[in-house]
Amino acid sequence: MKGMTMSTSTRLAVAAACVLALAARPAAQNREHQQQAAELRIVQEQQQQLSVAIAQLSDALKALNTRLDEASAATRKGFADQELNIRNMSGDLSAIRERTQETDTRIRTLRDEIDALRTTVSSLPSLISQAAPAPPGDGPDPATAPAGAPAPVSAAPPPAAGATPSTAGLSPARMLDSAKSDYFAGQWALAVSGFEALVRAFPRSEAAGEAQFYIGETYYAQNKWREAIDAYGLVLEKYRNTTWVPDAYRKRGQAYAQSGQPDKAREMWETVIKLYPESDAARLASQDLQRINRTAPPAK
Repeated sequence: MKGMTMSTSTRLAVAAACVLALAARPAAQNREHQQQAAELRIVQEQQQQLSVAIAQLSDALKALNTRLDEASAATRKGFADQELNIRNMSGDLSAIRERTQETDTRIRTLRDEIDALRTTVSSLPSLISQAAPAPPGDGPDPATAPAGAPAPVSAAPPPAAGATPSTAGLSPARMLDSAKSDYFAGQWALAVSGFEALVRAFPRSEAAGEAQFYIGETYYAQNKWREAIDAYGLVLEKYRNTTWVPDAYRKRGQAYAQSGQPDKAREMWETVIKLYPESDAARLASQDLQRINRTAPPAK
């Protein structure tokens, strides 16, 4: 009986323990669920905060893109304005350069005119002495002259043979125009005389280089190749700073070709092409080279 009581009590204890265990398990599961729910809420709150931060970052990026677009547009406008200003300045500089060249040309012309006036003033004493009347006593005495004889007339001495006309009072521009008129009229001797007079009277003037070139042109027009070669050579020697140098190279080459010296002609044309490649003379010299190379006999 006693063993049965013990067995029953043990069973009751075991049953109680099972009941307590069964009662404790839902409580533990409930606490675990509550903890998971709390963690889930924390994750949801962090997700909401992250969404807000992303939205704010997106707005900031949009604002930054807007500012970058505005800055880029302002920069492009600034570059466009600078380019326009540079173009305007370039146009202004070109205009200033042209006006400066015109002013320089006028100054050189005025300087030539002043040189001409100075030459005229310095030659006035000799001109006055030449125009002075002959002193008395050189001719027959009117008192002893036979009746009805004409009164003596003093005559100016004849000009020396080969003497060039006086340049007194003439400017280089007027002398050049006069000599060029004779050149275009085919008055070769008068043209050469006028050009040479200009070169002698105003060797440092701008017109002197052109006059020397036209001396070569005058000889070239008369088929005087040797004289033309020498005249063009003086342009290259004495007037290298003038605009007539490229043309002098090219025409000197033509004179060499006409005189039967093709090698020297090629040398002149190749030189002008090398030194003045953008000039009209270089373009024409290139055509001359092609023509003389086609007509040259083949090498043996």
